[in-house]
Amino acid sequence: MRYASVVNYRVRGGKPLSGTIETNTSKNAAVALLAASLLNRGTTTLMRMPHIEEVNRLIEVMRSIGIEVVWEGSVMRITPPEKLRMRDVDATAAGRTRSIALFAGALAHREKDFLIPVAGGCHLGNRSLTAHIDGLRILGIEMEGTEEGWMVRSHARQPGEVVMYEASDTGVENILLAAATIPGTTTIRFAPSNYMVQDLCVFLETLGVKIEGIGTSTLVVHGVAKIDMEAKGEPSEDPIESMFFFALAATTKSQLTIKRCPIDFLELELQHLKKMGLQIERSPVYIGNNGRVRLSDVTLFPSTLYAAPEKIAPLPYPGINIDNLPFFVPVATQAVGRTLIHDWVYENRAIYYTEMNKLGADVVLADPHRVFVNGPTNLHHADVDAPPALRPATLLLIGMLAAEGESLLKNVYPINRGYENLHERLKTLGADVEAVEP
Repeated sequence: MRYASVVNYRVRGGKPLSGTIETNTSKNAAVALLAASLLNRGTTTLMRMPHIEEVNRLIEVMRSIGIEVVWEGSVMRITPPEKLRMRDVDATAAGRTRSIALFAGALAHREKDFLIPVAGGCHLGNRSLTAHIDGLRILGIEMEGTEEGWMVRSHARQPGEVVMYEASDTGVENILLAAATIPGTTTIRFAPSNYMVQDLCVFLETLGVKIEGIGTSTLVVHGVAKIDMEAKGEPSEDPIESMFFFALAATTKSQLTIKRCPIDFLELELQHLKKMGLQIERSPVYIGNNGRVRLSDVTLFPSTLYAAPEKIAPLPYPGINIDNLPFFVPVATQAVGRTLIHDWVYENRAIYYTEMNKLGADVVLADPHRVFVNGPTNLHHADVDAPPALRPATLLLIGMLAAEGESLLKNVYPINRGYENLHERLKTLGADVEAVEP
């Protein structure tokens, strides 16, 4: 398959929505499990895999190097060949996803020297791979930057003790993938314990890799020499998608019920929304399909909103998730007062928040990392190019659904990287959204 052509969303907004929707499985966990399937020399079956562009890109890369991928419905079967064709790697597909970096740790047990093409993904400024490089080096895996990408050399793999340079989710995932097939004990300290990291750990345990400390900042990995088995796994639900619908309900003043929300990764976000006046009810907790994730159904009600009493800023888990931070922007446009949102992680992302001004919002850029959102404002229709980043593009979609009149969100590929068939799912809530060719 090849990446989709340009698609726009025509949005007729300005009306409340209603109904119930289920949270889909996670993009970030899905790509981690795809990378982990490369550790297994047998067939890996992954259930409930989301049909999103980020997954499509990794499948293109996997097929290009000789891996058989059969995808029927939401079930994917992955079978590696005896010999990989690393020289045939699809650099174009790899260049459209940052997740390709995970192949460094995942393939180091099979290939002594191989190239990872330059990674792409969201345009959020410079994002260093230092955490990946430093951690893998301790395990005897070297990454050297070239014009084509990263040359990976794994001639002297060994267990070790890794102290994370920063709280990088993909960084610790890469180290987990490498350590899984290095016999002995590898300890990872100051490891982020975000949802996708926990999903990966749970799946690695199904592959026979014992991991102590799942959900904490210290992981102890007992690596194995070889993995060759019939394996099964699945990603858990996506807290970032749940948050999209929370923000949609709050911004459009709608009563929505979002089912299967991974509540451990949304507690603080919900607490901030409550502080802003949003009325929320939660069901009792129940356990998801992987036997570990804790889920709850969340109902949100039309409410009078007020600016957050303190600044809203992300932190490594259990803080507000960095990917959930943008969703407070459209909510704040409908809140009485001034809200300060501090996006300290990414160099450029806060600048994209000012795109909401094209819809009538009052978002003031204080510096490249901070915005003040003054509210409430009456949002109006506009034609806007989707920013080349997933979450900023989706917050514009929320704004358009709250805005009076007909808007056009152009080139929604960034949204399709992380959300499956989003416009059709929104229609089930009464939204008037149509995918149209340019």
